[in-house]
Amino acid sequence: MAKKKTTFNISKVGNFSDWYSEILNKAEVTDLRYGVKGFVVIRPWGARIIDKMYRIYESALRATGHDPAIFPAVIPEGNFKKESSHVDGFAPDVFWLDEKCTSGDEKLALRPTSETAFYDLYNIWIRSYRDLPMKMYQRANVFRNETKATRPLIRSREFHWIETHDAFATNKEAEAQVQDDILMTEEVMHKIFGVPFLPMKRPQWDKFPGAEYTVGSDVVMPDGRVIQQPSTHLISQHFVKAFDLKFVDEKEKGRVPWLTCYGPCMSRMLASIISLHGDDNGLILPYTLAPYQVIIVPFDGKGVSEKVAEIQADLMKNYIDVKIDDTDKRPGEKFYYWEMKGVPFRVEVGEKELKSGEVSVFIRDIKEKVSVKIEDLSETIKNFGAEYDERLIAKADEFFEGKVVDCSSKDDIKKVLDSGKVARFSFCSDEKEGAKCAEFIEKELSARVMGTRGDLDEKASGKCPICGKKNSVVVYAGKSY
Repeated sequence: MAKKKTTFNISKVGNFSDWYSEILNKAEVTDLRYGVKGFVVIRPWGARIIDKMYRIYESALRATGHDPAIFPAVIPEGNFKKESSHVDGFAPDVFWLDEKCTSGDEKLALRPTSETAFYDLYNIWIRSYRDLPMKMYQRANVFRNETKATRPLIRSREFHWIETHDAFATNKEAEAQVQDDILMTEEVMHKIFGVPFLPMKRPQWDKFPGAEYTVGSDVVMPDGRVIQQPSTHLISQHFVKAFDLKFVDEKEKGRVPWLTCYGPCMSRMLASIISLHGDDNGLILPYTLAPYQVIIVPFDGKGVSEKVAEIQADLMKNYIDVKIDDTDKRPGEKFYYWEMKGVPFRVEVGEKELKSGEVSVFIRDIKEKVSVKIEDLSETIKNFGAEYDERLIAKADEFFEGKVVDCSSKDDIKKVLDSGKVARFSFCSDEKEGAKCAEFIEKELSARVMGTRGDLDEKASGKCPICGKKNSVVVYAGKSY
């Protein structure tokens, strides 16, 4: 039997890197021809997906007491200099504006992140315990002068995200918010977008500049590499003091607040959505995120156009995103195009369907056709949509299962990493003294220590496979972008 030809002639399993680049181009998600390295144009199809992602995330944030804000895209140099570890961590990546754009004698930077902008105003807004908790977020694009090789949506110099900046009266409340952020990543990125992850508390040498600690959400991609998705941070009190944040408590005593921040990046999460769900025929988008959830392909025939308009109106009335493809392309071309774009359902309508009172519905992920009564189509599509997303989540979870492998020696770690999986092993320390062993993993194994679990308390035993010292923590390591 002849081997079935794929749409792109590129196998996702056999050549993920080329498949990823091709699908972004063919499905019209991005365009790299803007001519500035590290900056990518997100085309309407990609922008529609990202817009839905934003709306879902913002709805979740508002439901947990976060208010939206809009801050300027520029940050004065003086803000960065208030907290030394923050400026040291971000200085190499900052885009500074030309001197002609400065404010007085002070340089301005395009924001790499907005802690220093928010906290400058929190110094004014927070006066009393009655002002707390203060929970704000903004939808924003941020800029970082990334010196490594760039990759559309995965590693860029501009990316599109949400960042929350929360202030609390107590450390306990702030710690609880960090766990709530992990839970939000689970409820939105995993349970809605279909992207499973490992919540990893970063080693001290790899935490966010200016944080007490950082928890990153690590996703394993089809090529075995790990990509960081939303991260959450408990901000250092050094940061709080640098911005002179204070409030008066119920007993009229002066106190300092505790701060957290959380950053789900829509453009980067889209890379994982595309990569985990897509196949050799193109995108497979979650029903919840698809710009068009249904595409209607009409055939020539008496009364067809009128019936198609009725079907479209009924679907729209039921809040289903639908489009009619009434172009002059051949049916096969239309089928190919919308399957490649990842539309979950294709409805075919012709004279035969009008006579039978049933339409053919093609289901993108399982590539099956079913007949559905026209009068039941809207309700059926909604039910199919829920089942569709459940299948995508289950398939992604199945892929993720078994990706973490326990190791007890350097050879074990190397074999696991080379096989495209994540190595778990006991480690000497996640403090600064463990950095030397982490350096070995980075230089000799081309991987990085991701950290310890941010949601579990795993007990170490034995000796560190790198230095032979007594273990104190269980860490995970993987090859990353």
